[in-house]
Formats: sequence, C-alpha cells, structure tokens
Amino acid sequence: MSSNDSQLGNETGGPDSVDISRLRGELDGGTASDEATLSAIASTSHRSVFPEGFSFREERVKASLDELLVMLAGVRSSETHGKQLIDDLDEQFDTPLSPGTVYPRLHDLCDDGVLERRELVRTKEYEVTDPIEARASIAESARQHLALGLAFKAALEQGAFGDDE
Repeated sequence: MSSNDSQLGNETGGPDSVDISRLRGELDGGTASDEATLSAIASTSHRSVFPEGFSFREERVKASLDELLVMLAGVRSSETHGKQLIDDLDEQFDTPLSPGTVYPRLHDLCDDGVLERRELVRTKEYEVTDPIEARASIAESARQHLALGLAFKAALEQGAFGDDE
C-alpha cells in the first residue's frame, strides 16, 4: 500500500486525519461506534478532496441511493431500520430524504436479494445478504464515480468553458 493509500484527511496527518487501516478495522468489527465509523467515512471524502468545505447535493445522493443504503446497512452493526438509515443519510450526507423515497428503494434492494429484511416487533431491520457481493458492488460504484470525477476534472482543465478566455 502506498503512503497515499494509508492516510486520508488533513495534509499534516493531525488529530483529525483518518488512517485507512483503522477504518478497515472498524468496518470489520472493531470497537468504534457505528456513528463514529459513518462519520469518518463521510468526512474523509470531504476533507481529503475539498479542504475548503463540501456539501452533498440531494440529486447526486438520490442517484447513488441504492449504493449508499447498502453501504450504511453494511457498516452498521445494529439499528439498520429505515428511520435510522434515513437519519444517517441526513446527518452524514446532508440529505434529508422522505420515507417515500427511501423505503421503496429498501424494498427493491430486498426484492433483488441485496438486502434481507428482518421483521421485528415494531420495525424492520435490513442487513446485507452477501457481504462479498455488496463489497464488490460498492467498490465498483466507487471506481465508476471516481472515473467520472476525473473525466469531469480533465474536461474542466482542458475544455473551453469560459474560464479566463
């Protein structure tokens, strides 16, 4: 692993930098709370790429909603009911989505065999049915988003979009 792969966060490696191996340990059942893990995942992308600040746009979050729901269900060790996932989307991705947006997607993911729904007394919890397949799907989604981002960046750098011309 290169030094760039081992650390994300602020450039100085200060107290709020995120060590990838620590994140992997937490994701694999370490001692950190689910909320701290989710916060580290979401904020790492913000700080490492956009040190001046960043806010997710609702339409972009909605476009990746399936992957985000699978990721959230996979990262959480408990409280994977719909309301908590909706709260996570709001808190971690700046996107307050309605139950009418989220629950149909959760149901579709269950119908597709990606998530499993467990009926509890007053709620339903969702869990990943095949962690290996979910990991591969999230990794592919990350590669696709990264490749698109790099293509957009190159176009902005090389294209004639009215920048100083």
